[in-house]
Amino acid sequence: MTPSRSDFLTIRGLRLHVRHWGREGAPKLFMAHGWMDMSASFQFVVDALEGDWHVIAPDWRGFGLSERTGADTYWFPDYFADLERILDHYAPDIPVNLLGHSMGGNIVSVYAGVRPERIARLVNLEGFGLPATRPEQAPGRYAKWLDELRTPPAMRGYASLDEVAARLQKTNPRLPDARAAFLAGHWAARNAEGLWEILGDPAHKMTSPLLYQAEEVLACWRRITAPVLWVEAEHTDMWRWMGPKEQARAEVDRRLAQIADVTPRMMPDAGHMLHHDQPALLARMIEEFLAA
Repeated sequence: MTPSRSDFLTIRGLRLHVRHWGREGAPKLFMAHGWMDMSASFQFVVDALEGDWHVIAPDWRGFGLSERTGADTYWFPDYFADLERILDHYAPDIPVNLLGHSMGGNIVSVYAGVRPERIARLVNLEGFGLPATRPEQAPGRYAKWLDELRTPPAMRGYASLDEVAARLQKTNPRLPDARAAFLAGHWAARNAEGLWEILGDPAHKMTSPLLYQAEEVLACWRRITAPVLWVEAEHTDMWRWMGPKEQARAEVDRRLAQIADVTPRMMPDAGHMLHHDQPALLARMIEEFLAA
């Protein structure tokens, strides 16, 4: 495996972990992980890259080795601000190549519309966004959030890393044993009771009190000026967030049409964690896109 090294930055009052692979001075490629994931998740894609790259992947606040906020709710705009400080630190004067998976794909795509001059090329891996909402949903959403605050969520403990790996494979049956074992060692750590606990703040499991404003997101997407590589997985389960498959397909296509310069690709024989299922093919797609 390509060795990685760690860096820690104090950003907006929190100590954030940033993982690096490759040669300092090589062209930079930033990678942003998804919900309940961490930077080491990109190891297999990095191993498959053929070019000379300096890959930079942060752990979002409250995930992996990054510090937790200590609050009961995480606010999505904070990710945009954290990302901007990270880019300013490592690439202050140049537009960057930026990739995001799932939640990370949502973050980088909105940011690319907010700061279009900062992005050279953008890769969105299954960052569809959430279902559109209606104002009349607000009272119920606020009530649900208030109810959840009474009983904060917790993370389950696992007796061994083998159990953690098995949990990963339950979510993604395509995940080979060796990859599951590697991810388990980065995805979890021992807690005070000696059990292995996922390195994600349980507060991330809380319902957001704010409705997802799809049209605001698409207004940002329309301002993206960088070329975009949009990669979906053939066997993704993300349709379930959007409703029946036909309805979801139409909505995803509507959203995709908001991006001015987009190259859609379908990843065969892969689920939502396509960077685990087909890392070599994904690496090839990424490098072909960045070289175009």
